[in-house]
Amino acid sequence: MAPLPAAALPLFPLQAVLFPGGLLSLMVFEARYLDLMSYCMRERRPFGVVALHKGSEVRAHKVQIEFESTGVLAELLDVDSAQAGILNVRCRGKSRFTLESSRQRDDGLWLAEPTALPDDAVVRPHPTQRDTVQGLANAIATLDALGASPFLQPYEYENAGWVANRWCELLPIPLGAKQKLMELSDPSVRLQLVADFLRGKGVVK
Repeated sequence: MAPLPAAALPLFPLQAVLFPGGLLSLMVFEARYLDLMSYCMRERRPFGVVALHKGSEVRAHKVQIEFESTGVLAELLDVDSAQAGILNVRCRGKSRFTLESSRQRDDGLWLAEPTALPDDAVVRPHPTQRDTVQGLANAIATLDALGASPFLQPYEYENAGWVANRWCELLPIPLGAKQKLMELSDPSVRLQLVADFLRGKGVVK
């Protein structure tokens, strides 16, 4: 892949919402994304993950796609090539961004001019959210015991935004709802919405 302009952010539209601090695992096999992963490794640059709301992750002839205007930077953690032509990639969600504009290259790769959004302020969960925090800790302990935790350490149970984000990744809620939660600028409000949802489902008291 040729060098990209400094202001250009390559995009990876997915049927998923990446949250800051989240772990994203990808199986990459399309040429445009194989080239992108090589480029990001070589240049130590992130790419942008945006959620699809129309179209497919895999390029198809004459199929238009539409994606959200707010996404999250993905930082490569490790890349494994266990099979020719396929990469298994793990990434960490970093900062959020909004898209000023986007364009698609001839090879199908999307590029955008992003504007960075502020990171969540680090605030402690409210005492009334204690059960929500403990419920996440219990879920993570169970997953850790099974060797199946989908989260990166360290675990930040005293950080309302981190707790909210990890619950958002676990909960079976619609993609559009996850997107709206990710976009919220107030981590305390995001955690309260999660807590209300969990109470409504009888998951926590």
